[in-house]
Formats: sequence, C-alpha cells, structure tokens
Amino acid sequence: MSLPNFQGRSVEQQVIGQATRDGDGVKLTRVLTQAHQRRLDPFLMLDNFGSDDPNDYGGGFPDHPHRGFETVTYMIAGRMRHRDSAGNEGLLQNGGVQWMTAGRGVVHSEMPEQEEGVMEGFQLWLNLASHQKMCAPAYQDIQSEKIPELSLTSGVSLRVIAGKSHGVEGAVNRPAKLFPTQALYLDIHFDQAAHFQQSIPAEHNAFLYVYRGSAKVVSENQETSIGLHRMAILRNEGSGVEISAAAGSKVLLIAGKPLNEPIAQYGPFVMNTREELIQAVDDFRAGLYNS
Repeated sequence: MSLPNFQGRSVEQQVIGQATRDGDGVKLTRVLTQAHQRRLDPFLMLDNFGSDDPNDYGGGFPDHPHRGFETVTYMIAGRMRHRDSAGNEGLLQNGGVQWMTAGRGVVHSEMPEQEEGVMEGFQLWLNLASHQKMCAPAYQDIQSEKIPELSLTSGVSLRVIAGKSHGVEGAVNRPAKLFPTQALYLDIHFDQAAHFQQSIPAEHNAFLYVYRGSAKVVSENQETSIGLHRMAILRNEGSGVEISAAAGSKVLLIAGKPLNEPIAQYGPFVMNTREELIQAVDDFRAGLYNS
C-alpha cells in the first residue's frame, strides 16, 4: 500500500548494540544506550534479550526500583512473571506486552517462569514529561490476542502495539494532552518480499531495529541496507519511512515526539535535575516506593 504524497526518510546512522548483562546476570544486547538518548528523545533505552540457554536468563530481574519513566516489555517467546509494589501482577508470554508507568516510584520484579527453551524479547524505556514524572504508578498487561494485527495486500503483516498505522489503532493509544510523546511502536513482519510505508511526523524522532533477516530503508535518493541486529536512526525529514525486505524479515519501528527537556539519569531513576535524582534515591532508600 502506497501512501499519497509520500516522502521517505533516509538513514542518519546505524548502530550496533552492546553486549551486556543486567538483572541477575541476564544476557542481553543494549541497542539504544545513553549516548543516543538526546538524539532519540523521548526514548531512553532499548534492550534485546534472546537465548535458548537458561544460564543466560534464569536469574531474571529480581526486585529493583524505577522512577520518572515507562518500561515497555515485548515478549517474542517465553514466559516472565511481573510483580510490583503497587500490587500489580501479570504473566508476560509469547506476543504479549507489559506497559508499566513507574511515575513517582515503583519496585518491581520480572522473573522467568520457565527452566528451558527460548526466551526472547525487548524492553524499551520511554521518558515521561516533567509534569508526569511524579504521577501515580500504572500497569497494563496486554496479552497477545489484544494487540491489533493488520495484513496488507503487499504481503506485510504488522502488530500495532502503540500509536496508529494504516487506520488501525494500537493496543496503547493515549491522549496527547496527557502523554505528549505520542509513541508509535510497530512490529512489522515481511511474509513475502515487499515494501512497507509508515507515516511519521517530521518532528518525531524515529528508529528501526531488524531482529530477523535484513531490510532496506528506501528514500528518494538512496536505498540503505540494514543488517540483522542493527538499529537505524532515521533523519527528521519527509512524511514517513519506507522499508523493503525479503520474506521472513522482521523489523521493529519506533517513533515519538521529543520532550526537549533535560535528562538526568542515575541507573533506574530518570528525572530532569540532579536534585530530583538525589531525592529519588533518598525516597527509595526510605522505602517510599513500597507504599
């Protein structure tokens, strides 16, 4: 499906993720790091975890705090149990999404409920505007069947996790007045060799991540190949992005309106000033996140 008067973005930069471990030794690739936070505002981090070795994921992510942003966990394969200090609990499993707003502070755990097999997925950190950072914590447990899916005649199918694509509203689509970042989160599957176009406002920051196969970003003057496990940062231009890929390729496309506010981060706390960070740590140590 071709969008009218479409002008595609080009690739500004490609990024190779950094291998690391987090939680209780969970092996993962940190794709979006602090080095790209300002450029990809409002997005703070993207981790990709995936292994069939329980030694790589068995320890999970025991109790740890967050304040000032949202975590979006998308499970491709496997099962992980969420519990938090606000009393929420949910089982994240194949195709499901956990969307947690940490707000003024929450302590949560994400622990595997499997001892063998593949565990694969992504965790995205989405910043909150300054006026939201001390909001009440919130949690959405979105099972796979609740995520809208769309099949295009071109041979592309997609899951609309957040935002809107080709007239289909995502599982998470919130009023701009309350959530100005207006996040778009698509999981795009190329069931056959095809092209896919998505409209994106020019002022929104956007990137894509190839997690199966490979892809190309097609703009007016060039085609840029994006290899497996590569992130492509898209230039802020045009009316959207055009992606072409061979059958079997899968791509995440993520975009949002920048907050253009100061970012002050200390581990799992993301505020606007150093003083707010100190208060965040003091409040956690005082046990205020558990009330």
